[in-house]
Amino acid sequence: MIERVLITGGAGFIGSALIRYLISNTNVSIVNIDKLTYAGNLESLGDVASSERYAFYQADITDATEVQRIVENVRPQAIMHLAAESHVDRSIDGPLEFVRTNVMGTAVLLEAARQYWQALPKQEQHGFRFHHVSTDEVYGDLEGSTELFTEATSYSPSSPYSASKAGSDHLVRAWQRTYGMPVLVTNCSNNYGPYHFPEKLIPHMILNALHGKALPVYGNGMQIRDWLYVEDHARALWRVVCAGVPGETYNIGGHNELTNLEVVETICDLLEELVPNKPAGVASYRSLITFVEDRPGHDRRYAIDASKMERELAWVPQESFQTGIRKTVSWYLDNQVWWQRVLSGAYHLGRLGAASVNHQGRSDQ
Repeated sequence: MIERVLITGGAGFIGSALIRYLISNTNVSIVNIDKLTYAGNLESLGDVASSERYAFYQADITDATEVQRIVENVRPQAIMHLAAESHVDRSIDGPLEFVRTNVMGTAVLLEAARQYWQALPKQEQHGFRFHHVSTDEVYGDLEGSTELFTEATSYSPSSPYSASKAGSDHLVRAWQRTYGMPVLVTNCSNNYGPYHFPEKLIPHMILNALHGKALPVYGNGMQIRDWLYVEDHARALWRVVCAGVPGETYNIGGHNELTNLEVVETICDLLEELVPNKPAGVASYRSLITFVEDRPGHDRRYAIDASKMERELAWVPQESFQTGIRKTVSWYLDNQVWWQRVLSGAYHLGRLGAASVNHQGRSDQ
């Protein structure tokens, strides 16, 4: 039975959703490692930060000495690795930081985990899990195909981001093959939901629309993605750690294939219903949609076959896109303080104080 979990990147979008889920629905103790880059926001963990089962370390996963110290101090029964640079546009502008964090950071964490795991008693070695959370973007582009990504799909990444994640996936599997370390890999489709950093498509469109700003859509908006509600993803990740077979890969998807344009139009229609009093000069939210030059190497279609998760681990998403996107839009309408502090940069203020740790590693906030 897993009682102690070390989570990397727990102040990010998916990581914070996972921690909120675990604190609310399990009895496990959680230690969160996060560097607190621009997208790391401890305010996303405000509801659970005071829990006696939660502790926080501010650390860079490429710092081998510090990562080894934390692992040895925490003595986790499972490591769930979510820390990553994840924004495709940023990876095009500055690819080396993605290689450093996603490839080197994963290698450093794997080595710390291996040394810790190999020193465990045999019975504890058997129960240990290293869970690496990855993306469907490693598989490349399904343009012109009706096929779905399966766990056996060959890798063909298109961006510096997806290439760096593909590299980290290969490292994880190499540590299993070479050292016998019990690893699990999951590849997920596009996540959405509460606490999503405003640079990503769905929150960006919601907030721009509320402010009467243009809704920029790449190319013709016909890029297809499979959308996964982040709380469904959190459930799936924990299910994999608890019941997944070491050495296996599991694809996690929402069964919601939509074009980017359909997503933006759905957001506009929900806002017409929920916020009929539009900003001055806006005739309709759809009138704000603006088509802009496509980004380099933009994949046309991703689609996940998540049948292995359903067949072997009895997991299916609880939210359809229609129910999930309504919850998401409503959350942003009801939580303006959170996103206003992100947009203004105020969430950065006092981060050193918020991230300071005592000798037990627990956040002082």
